[in-house]
Amino acid sequence: MAFEVRIPTLGESVTEGVIVRWAKQDGERVERDEILLELETDKASMEIAAEHAGVLRIVKDAGATVTVGEVVARVEDAGGENAAAAPTPASTAPATAASSAAALANPAASAAPSSAPLPRPVERPAAAAPTGPRPVGPLSPAVRHLIDEHALDPAAIPASGKGGRLTKGDVLAHLESAPASSGPAAAPATPAPPPAAPPSSASRAPSSVPASPAATTPKDGEDPVPLTRLRKRIAERLVQAQHTAAILTTFNEVDMSAVMALRAAYKDRFQKAHGVGLGFMSFFARACIAALAEIPAINAEIRGDDVVYKHFVHLGVAVGTERGLVVPVVRNAHRMSFAEIEREILRLAGLARDGKLAIDDLAGGTFTISNGGVYGSLLSTPILNPPQSGILGMHKIEKRPVVVGDAIVIRPMMYVALSYDHRLVDGEQAVTFLVRVKERLEDPARLLLEV
Repeated sequence: MAFEVRIPTLGESVTEGVIVRWAKQDGERVERDEILLELETDKASMEIAAEHAGVLRIVKDAGATVTVGEVVARVEDAGGENAAAAPTPASTAPATAASSAAALANPAASAAPSSAPLPRPVERPAAAAPTGPRPVGPLSPAVRHLIDEHALDPAAIPASGKGGRLTKGDVLAHLESAPASSGPAAAPATPAPPPAAPPSSASRAPSSVPASPAATTPKDGEDPVPLTRLRKRIAERLVQAQHTAAILTTFNEVDMSAVMALRAAYKDRFQKAHGVGLGFMSFFARACIAALAEIPAINAEIRGDDVVYKHFVHLGVAVGTERGLVVPVVRNAHRMSFAEIEREILRLAGLARDGKLAIDDLAGGTFTISNGGVYGSLLSTPILNPPQSGILGMHKIEKRPVVVGDAIVIRPMMYVALSYDHRLVDGEQAVTFLVRVKERLEDPARLLLEV
């Protein structure tokens, strides 16, 4: 009996995805709940597990675009541990035909059919397969280009990508280390033309020829790499935001002295008490939540001819990953303590970087915070995440001379930016919101006392 592996429902407005990789090979035995494949949609990546144990028969290869409900594989319940070794009908048919032809040609041999059982010769090559080179998963165009250009053996390069996938960085690191270990790296690339010279000189010549240009000469030309579905979706939403909203940005600056002093005084005790670090994000989250209660238009959205005001805060937190920027949502952040906010952000950021965010983790945000300061950004204008009406941009903390009273002092300062939909939010509301955030961060006791 065969069980079909179908693409499950992927969430609202998501109807298709791309098979990034198969975690199991065709013909390999899988157990129930084992991961079969990784699927990338225009919102997130997800893993699909086996619902039944048996032998995997892949229908759609890696790289194929598949839709919700489509059959991508079958799991054959071939009965017990011998299922992986049992030949398929397609493979046994030629063997049966061959044995019949041999019996007709040599009647004497057919008189003792039990002396050479048919399944055993088929089984031995299959058992010897795992002892070969390390299996190599699907290669991206960039990785394939480097492999072909430098005549490398992908199975000989250590892979650090998810699921043992070979990344562009792995190949570049291998090329950089080529001068130090040129013999093993170049040997697979030059087996065809056997030189007449002694082996020692032959092994040195090929290693020095391809290695030195790769190490010293910049690569010319172009390297086209297809857009991932996630990157395509990011592009679509950015253009959508620019075309459908009247985006305007207002700026202010925050003296971070009080927050930094409070954090330095209590971060160790906070870590011991709650099991999570005390970062800046929880301060900004609580400050924004308080300001949103005062300026509810920034937490609202335009829906048709209506303005929908939200009496809750689902806080989006932008997270940079290898595949692009994603914005997981901290649900009901208005009900959370500092520790709960930090813990949930840490959990979501880990899922984002591992490519394991679910669709529900990305949906329903009402306001977003983006921290460009972790990359060194001093000032920027964040773009709205539709249908939200506001997004706060945090930036790098930098010591600057500022005037306090009548004196010039050095203080750790941060520029903050609020981009908002001017169709719904007036300039006065936007400026007031940013001032309220600034006031609470410069006097964090107000966050604790909720005043």
